Amino acid sequence: MQKILPEALGASLYIPATRKDISAHANGLRLPYVRSMIFCTEDSIGLEEVSLALNNLRKSLPSFKKTPNKLRFIRVRNASVMGQILSMEGASNVDGFVLPKITAGNIGTYLDLLSSHDKKFHLMPTLETAEVFDHEAMKKLRDLLLVRGVQERILSLRIGGNDLFSVLGIRRSPERTIYETGLGHTIGSLASTFKPHGFNLTAPVFESFAHPEVLKREVVQDLDHGLFGKTAIHPSQIPLIEHFYGVSQQEFEVATAILQDDAPAVFNMHNTMCEPATHRAASLKMVTRAEVYGIRDENLQIRVAI
Repeated sequence: MQKILPEALGASLYIPATRKDISAHANGLRLPYVRSMIFCTEDSIGLEEVSLALNNLRKSLPSFKKTPNKLRFIRVRNASVMGQILSMEGASNVDGFVLPKITAGNIGTYLDLLSSHDKKFHLMPTLETAEVFDHEAMKKLRDLLLVRGVQERILSLRIGGNDLFSVLGIRRSPERTIYETGLGHTIGSLASTFKPHGFNLTAPVFESFAHPEVLKREVVQDLDHGLFGKTAIHPSQIPLIEHFYGVSQQEFEVATAILQDDAPAVFNMHNTMCEPATHRAASLKMVTRAEVYGIRDENLQIRVAI
């Protein structure tokens, strides 16, 4: 299995699997700047459209070509749909699957299905059920993933913000980031439960087009919580999200100084205490982000326009 870093995901664009142009998207003929795309057979289509989506995938998957710097995933509706997709010609042309509404009680069904396929797909389980609010349930899921030895296949755990809001019976205001709502504490809990064990988490969608300043704040807060990768609801959001995945010149200079073999145990740089023993892990991620997204232009104005 080819190793993929979570930093390669960028802003992932969800595309309903009913669209007739999914091959053009997959092969970079449409929206060539999209780094990762997720062809969806779940919430973005109606139950009556599932057959259409599956037929569309059956026709399209064989035409997916190897395309550098472009990741393709399928978000399955349930285990039955995954089984049908795995049997299709060209299924191995996708990089992996987004698994919906994952809990300790159902992850085994998906893993058993995948074990029968020749390809070792990358997986992105989605945390979006009532169990997310149960710390013990999340620990049980984490420990199950570790015990089953599938961690190396899990590219990221996705946080399903809208489903979690639905569980709470609320919808957030577009004037507030997700961290300024009842889910802020929950996201922090998920980060502390999974990240120390090597799991990446991706951030929930921001569903407003009209509040780019709030989206900017949210992306920064995503990074502050250790989340990397974010679902985009429209291609116009991608440049703004990925702008903040780049690093500032100062961040890059500090990170590279910390990673030097001869770096002092503690030193001052840009009026900030640097301690390689504790800052090394974050500095490695910072340098990786710089390699993928470059040095951020602080004067660049990014707009979200439909």
